[in-house]
Amino acid sequence: MGAYLHYGSPGVDRMQGLSRWLGGTELRAGHTYLPGDTWANIEGAPDSLRSWARWRKERRDRLFVLNVPMFEGNEADVPDDRVAELIRSGARGEYDGHFRRLAQRLVGLGVPDTVIVLGWEMNGFNYTHRCKPDPENWKRYWRRVVSAMRSVEGQRFRFDFAPNRGPDAIGWTSCYPGDDVVDVIGMDSYDQPPGDSFDEMVDQPYGLRRHVEFAKAHHKRISYPEWGLFRNGDNPEYMRRMLAWIAENRPLYHSITDYCPHGVWQCGENPRSARVFREFLSTNRKGRPAPRP
Repeated sequence: MGAYLHYGSPGVDRMQGLSRWLGGTELRAGHTYLPGDTWANIEGAPDSLRSWARWRKERRDRLFVLNVPMFEGNEADVPDDRVAELIRSGARGEYDGHFRRLAQRLVGLGVPDTVIVLGWEMNGFNYTHRCKPDPENWKRYWRRVVSAMRSVEGQRFRFDFAPNRGPDAIGWTSCYPGDDVVDVIGMDSYDQPPGDSFDEMVDQPYGLRRHVEFAKAHHKRISYPEWGLFRNGDNPEYMRRMLAWIAENRPLYHSITDYCPHGVWQCGENPRSARVFREFLSTNRKGRPAPRP
């Protein structure tokens, strides 16, 4: 398990605090994001990567998960026609060098086994790296990025394809770039529509069940890089059901987004959900896993 606690070095420092709050439960997945404002940051310029690399290397059983944007200006409200142009440029290889430099940076920091959540939530409406404006060239672009990063000597990256739950702007299966360039199939799933109940979140088109079945058909591990509360306030029933779903389906990792309104440790607005989370994931005094709710 893991949590997103802050994108920079404070996130590393807070991992120990969350672990203590859980009674000593080890957080073995460290999760952060590269800013998508400039190519320099996408290439790994933030110095906080050094802190995350040190955390990862302290224990062999830890996992470092890094969300990587596919374009600079990733949250710049770029119109669809311009996004389509950028996707075509990426499919031609114009941005390969940025991703080779990122790979070299990660290998040089001693984290060549990083899980790369590339172009996350690509089936949505917002990010510049969204898929809908040109799905076929988007898939070609993904393949070029993976090829560029895998060309760096010493790398052992795993690439995580992680859409939003639900149909959103486009069915996420239409963006899937191929088994040879995907290692993990993730899903970001918050307590928000589509789906008024957890059962609807499971059974809706492109929902949680489709995610698990699709990954199984493609012989891939699953993940939940982002999940948490959002539209329905303090919702212990969602928290209980999501944790049970995770326990049942055994992802490679899961990472709750822990700041308001999504979180349970850094956000005091959700005390009942926090109690469920803590009881489910904490250890008891003898160090055994706490029983499931």
